[in-house]
Amino acid sequence: MQNAALIALEQQYEVGTYAKRPVALVRGEGARLWDAEGKSYIDCVGGQGSANLGHCHPTIVAALQAQAANLLSCPEIFPNDQRAAYLAEVAQVLPFPARFFFTNSGAEAVEGGLKFARLLTGRKGIIATKRGFHGRTFGALSATWEPKYREPFEPLVPCFSHVAYNNLSALAEAVTEETAAVLVEPVQGEGGVRPADLGYLEGVRRICDERGALLLLDEIQTGFGRTGKLFALEHSGVVPDILLLAKSIAAGLPMGLIALHAKHGPLQPGTHGTTFGGNPLVCAVARAALKVQIEEDLPRQASEKGEWFLAKLRAITSPQIREVRGLGLLVGLELKGRVQPFLTSLLERGVLALPAGANVLRFLPPLVISYEDLQTVVTTIEEVVR
Repeated sequence: MQNAALIALEQQYEVGTYAKRPVALVRGEGARLWDAEGKSYIDCVGGQGSANLGHCHPTIVAALQAQAANLLSCPEIFPNDQRAAYLAEVAQVLPFPARFFFTNSGAEAVEGGLKFARLLTGRKGIIATKRGFHGRTFGALSATWEPKYREPFEPLVPCFSHVAYNNLSALAEAVTEETAAVLVEPVQGEGGVRPADLGYLEGVRRICDERGALLLLDEIQTGFGRTGKLFALEHSGVVPDILLLAKSIAAGLPMGLIALHAKHGPLQPGTHGTTFGGNPLVCAVARAALKVQIEEDLPRQASEKGEWFLAKLRAITSPQIREVRGLGLLVGLELKGRVQPFLTSLLERGVLALPAGANVLRFLPPLVISYEDLQTVVTTIEEVVR
């Protein structure tokens, strides 16, 4: 089937919540994707941050095939070999001692983290940041700031408030003895690709400690090598009470993880639950993904390629560009106009990218992307903005 036919078929049956782009993707390898008509694209969408290892990595394919022939489903009431092995392996690479809860997505990880924070503190208040994005379920949406996501579904969960990102004075004023947790991203992705200022996360940790609130770090997009470290918290050395992970944890398969600092656990049985979380298939793939991260040193690759990419973008002279910013291979190019025409022009030239707000181009290429493909992306961006 051609692109148009596949797009029409999907739209005939879906509820219509997605604005479809005019290509139907049917195959991928590394940092490349192909549509139904055989056209190749350089993928800087990266599964919205879930394809850090690229597409169809042979180690991932092998792990998926092997486990699919062995056992697909095993609820948490029964221990499982793949789940147990992954827990031990991820615990070894996490920068703090933790106990874990599996979820199926980033939004579910946020939901569980918020529940744990209220349970552990006996408090209700949650403080998140302006421009922050944490998901679309009711609890995660309550922590998300953008009014266009929130307003159609109000009233949301009570006792949530928002303060300016990178503003410690505003946070110190907001956190009280009723605050259960502060929820923050080390780099705001959807909010415009805005890294935390030097010393900001350390200040958030200090304020939480002073007021008895928990610190929740949302690393759903920044985790697993994206920013040049396996976890973005390693840039600051800040240890959270709860770390929220998802997206690339299982190389694109639906999986999330809550890492609760060991000093807070274990929790009582029945406190929270999931049917599909931690199933053997995704755990086997997550094990393979972690192995690839370490053996191919993908965080280092993200750091070096990200520095190169940022430097190349900053060298482009165009009145259309306001600022280039990012960390590792999470890169944003802020424009002086709306982003949508630029996304369309890039797609027509074979480069797939994301928006981050109304006027920021966001680039999330697989960490395995070649310098040759990155140079093509730079050249294409230069053509489009000029």
